[in-house]
Amino acid sequence: MGERLTTINDHPKVNINPDELERISQDFREYAGKYPKVKYINSNNDSCNRDYCFLNMRKLTAEMMSSLVFNEQVEIKVDDDTANEFIQHVFEHNDFKKNMIRYLEPMFASGGLAVRPYVDIDTKEVEFSWALANAFFPLRHNSGGITEGVMMFSTVKTENKKTVYYTLLEFHEWNDTDYVITNELYRTEDRTVIGDKVPLGYNGVYEGIEPETTITGLSKPIFNYLKPSGFNNFSLDSPLGVGICDNATTTLKQINDTYDQFNWEIRMGQRSVIVSDHLLNYTFDEQGNRIGPVFDPDVNIYRPMRMDGDTDFVKDITHDIRTEQYIAAINQFFKTLEMQMQLSVGTFSFDGQSVKTATEIVSENSLTYRTRNMQCNEVEKFIKGLIVSILEIAAATTVKGSKLYTGTIPTFEQISVDFDDGIFESAEQKLEFYSNAKMAGIVPTTEAIKGVFKLTDEEALKWLKMIIKQETMTDPAEQEEEAVEEEIGEEE
Repeated sequence: MGERLTTINDHPKVNINPDELERISQDFREYAGKYPKVKYINSNNDSCNRDYCFLNMRKLTAEMMSSLVFNEQVEIKVDDDTANEFIQHVFEHNDFKKNMIRYLEPMFASGGLAVRPYVDIDTKEVEFSWALANAFFPLRHNSGGITEGVMMFSTVKTENKKTVYYTLLEFHEWNDTDYVITNELYRTEDRTVIGDKVPLGYNGVYEGIEPETTITGLSKPIFNYLKPSGFNNFSLDSPLGVGICDNATTTLKQINDTYDQFNWEIRMGQRSVIVSDHLLNYTFDEQGNRIGPVFDPDVNIYRPMRMDGDTDFVKDITHDIRTEQYIAAINQFFKTLEMQMQLSVGTFSFDGQSVKTATEIVSENSLTYRTRNMQCNEVEKFIKGLIVSILEIAAATTVKGSKLYTGTIPTFEQISVDFDDGIFESAEQKLEFYSNAKMAGIVPTTEAIKGVFKLTDEEALKWLKMIIKQETMTDPAEQEEEAVEEEIGEEE
């Protein structure tokens, strides 16, 4: 169709800083552990290559942060019962919590994640499309976030015994108040480029997808973008996020280089013995010339050395491996990494020493706890935005003459996300804190209820009314009966 794209930046609608694209690609290479081989000169002055031995801290740090921020104990609720029932079904159908845990790790490693809900007309179910940092690119943004963007999906097929790569570009744009989704398909046999533009459904790829779809009545983009907490200091005007280790790449290299040298020293630290040539048997060629010593083929510890005179000489030159020095160096670099990532001292250790317990972390007002809370705030806003998008796209979709969802669309204030803080603080600690604050008269009762039980404003107010009603009644049995009737009435 006369259009060919080498990179996403070749598209006329896209203009991403090339340095940002390279940074994201480098993040994924390190996350996957793809490092070039190490070149060195051996004892025979020959150029050789060997594998690079490394500690994949890019993955380890992302995995640690992901497990701290989100787990399957997180509770998500909507005040409106109809909306809450619909959302719980969608999340359960998509196994949202499990997938969220899985995708958070590469998000923290590379700096971005996008999720777009859509309706499968055949099953009448809301499904999710996930796009990592290398598959989502902003088109337009403002102070509130990214308003327009493009998502990239890839498919691999075999055609005429050749591997062919298809890339679907899905553009999300606004036309006044209308939301327009445009789809373009590209084909290539070279996986390093996007390829040539072909019609949708070409060779059965992405059949049934419309080139353009217009949706009305949306308050926000369908896609929801999540990035780690913090500012993108690599590109000041970019709305993209940065990986949690992007500002510590030098430290990561120091850790890997030290670990690689440590591993190489262990390999080279085998026993070595210098032996005088007078003690060795030599082989001879057809002319009777001595050409080399004869060693047991299974032994590699001896090194022959020519000696003057008839002096016999055997000397063990094996050097001790500098284990303590290497461990100390790696641990020192770990401390630097902890400082750069704003984590508590002792989070990482190379000498097998135990890290601090959760109780110790809380008692020391640790950096890890505060850093984790900042990341939780980003994830909370992302989940709330996703819930609104799910309900809006369901309300805008008609299946067999009826709307998929006919209830109200909640605001962010009507949605609660309760992260499991048990890893850091117990319910008793929170209860003691808010109880003391309530007794001091500096915290409203509803705020104390919200803080302890992670409820929304509306739920906290309901609880307070029930508490007041129970306290004003004198008969315990009557109190209990009234509370049960109140609960049943609310459920109905």
